[in-house]
Amino acid sequence: MTDTWLKDERFEAMVAYIGKDDPIVPKETPKKDAPKKMSKNALKKAAKNKGKKKEKPKWGDGSKNKEKQKAAAKAKSAVVVPPPPKTPKGQKKDMSAPMNEAYYPSHVEEGWQSWWEESGFYKPPEPSTVAPDASKFTMVIPPPNVTGSLHLGHALTAAVEDTLTRWHRMRGDVTLYVPGTDHAGIATQSVVEKMLMKESGVTRHELGRDAFIKKVWEWKEEYGGKITRQLRSLGSSVDWSRERFTMDELCSKAVVEAFNRFHEDGLLYRQRRMGNWSCALKSAISDIEVDYIELEGRTFLNVPNHKGNPKDPKGRYEFGTLTEFAYPIIDGKTEDEKIIVATTRLETMLGDTAVAVHPEDPRYKHLHGKFVLHPFTDRKIPIICDSELVDMEFGTGAVKITPAHDPNDYQCGMRHKLEFITVLTEDGAMADNCGQFAGMMRYDARIAVEEALEKDGLYVGKKPNKMRLGLCSRSKDVLEPMITPQWYVNCSGMAKRSVDAVKNGELKIIPEEHEKTWFYWLENIQDWCVSRQLWWGHQIPAWFATTVEEGGSISKNDMDNNDRWIVARNEEEALVKAAEKLQTDPSNIKIERDEDVLDTWFSSGLFPFSVMGWPDNTADLKAFYPTSLLETGLDILF
Repeated sequence: MTDTWLKDERFEAMVAYIGKDDPIVPKETPKKDAPKKMSKNALKKAAKNKGKKKEKPKWGDGSKNKEKQKAAAKAKSAVVVPPPPKTPKGQKKDMSAPMNEAYYPSHVEEGWQSWWEESGFYKPPEPSTVAPDASKFTMVIPPPNVTGSLHLGHALTAAVEDTLTRWHRMRGDVTLYVPGTDHAGIATQSVVEKMLMKESGVTRHELGRDAFIKKVWEWKEEYGGKITRQLRSLGSSVDWSRERFTMDELCSKAVVEAFNRFHEDGLLYRQRRMGNWSCALKSAISDIEVDYIELEGRTFLNVPNHKGNPKDPKGRYEFGTLTEFAYPIIDGKTEDEKIIVATTRLETMLGDTAVAVHPEDPRYKHLHGKFVLHPFTDRKIPIICDSELVDMEFGTGAVKITPAHDPNDYQCGMRHKLEFITVLTEDGAMADNCGQFAGMMRYDARIAVEEALEKDGLYVGKKPNKMRLGLCSRSKDVLEPMITPQWYVNCSGMAKRSVDAVKNGELKIIPEEHEKTWFYWLENIQDWCVSRQLWWGHQIPAWFATTVEEGGSISKNDMDNNDRWIVARNEEEALVKAAEKLQTDPSNIKIERDEDVLDTWFSSGLFPFSVMGWPDNTADLKAFYPTSLLETGLDILF
């Protein structure tokens, strides 16, 4: 066993799982007169030069190389690969023909997979015949995106998982390896939207929701099987008769049931709060879908859905700077008294509702309780004291507060009961309440606001600023903190259960060194935003209820009406629950289903048992659940 393999993390994990004393890991007995081990680079050099002294290259006209290339190309074109032997699908390959002189993978592999499948070699015994105390090995494939095709990472995963599965099968264990694919909400919707625009010049909104969903299903049937065909080509010994798709009927039933049970147990709720918003996707995303980049200072970046910065040759927009500007004081000591604030997101000043100073800062004590005037909206903005947010030593010691567009300002706004003014639309344009900047895309507005401040004599200056910028992992758009109503799952109890399972040995993580990451991530868990403003995915099983008399006068986005959201397993059940809630006859009820869909990971998280038929107490669930192993990458797990 070479050092290279023994040092490979995934191979190390597989060996640790199987056990180091197993025959798959032979013990090497060092020979007495064995030569001294050479480094990897030394071995390469030795193999390449074969002990000869390396000659210095000589200059020439390259004619010899050209002749060699022509000869190689001619030889390659002269090679004729004979067609592989025809083996009827599902039948055993005919091995009576003489072997080819050269090795052709297509000849060797042809026919075997279909015969293995047809013969049922990958299927476990009937569930009813599996004894409760039987030695079992069950694993589900981490479902790859239906939009994808296999790359080296998938190939490595498939190789490791198939090796383990075949090893258990050869040991005589009852073995089940379940395949499947993920519907990949954002990725699939994006692919189909681009296809529609290219082929027909229409957007999904112009097409309509039902017609668009139909198009996605058509695309999935035509193109979505590529990755499973590739897995078959690899010879993965999965039970294809149990193949699942996260939006098929079986998995969809599990999703609806899980959503309802979470809600009934008080773990799932709808709330208006600040979260990550992708303007390119026009959707909320969870914390784990955010990629952060560190900016050392002034940096120019491309931003989706923008016409381009006219001041940059490549149309990029400026980040990593701290811009200072002044707010005029109303009834100040002097007629032109101002207070200077700084921001990395100048366009958000259009939503400022306060300026905060430290209560102990002597520079601003005379301004406690006073107001500043917003230069573009004529809004009176209070000067407040906040020792939690303001650092007297940082910047000017005065902080602009935009409660609707910054997490720290949000908390400050809650403490001081400030007005929350949303100044961005869902696609990242400035809202109608932004005066002369209304309708501009946010980073075009950033440039325009700076120019307007300079014109009014309120622009102070700009300097480089180290900062961390959050990007959407799917669209690569710069994310915005936005306050929107979303569905959340309280994960604290589940996280504690997962931590305890590792600590008491019920669950093992291999290699063990990753336990620290497991504990850190789960012990700092946040509630999970599970709703997405997309069309492709599991539509949220919740309905907004009103009476016929109320008509459209009741807003579903008003949190005062939040209790009118009825979570149910189907529309009929929702109608009955709504009638009970509003104390009226079902015939007097109107219900409207939530248009949002669930985060793709909601269904993926259920995959290990939804593929077994949960929530029904099926024979598969009784015989093969819980699973034995999850083999995955760090980037997926954490």
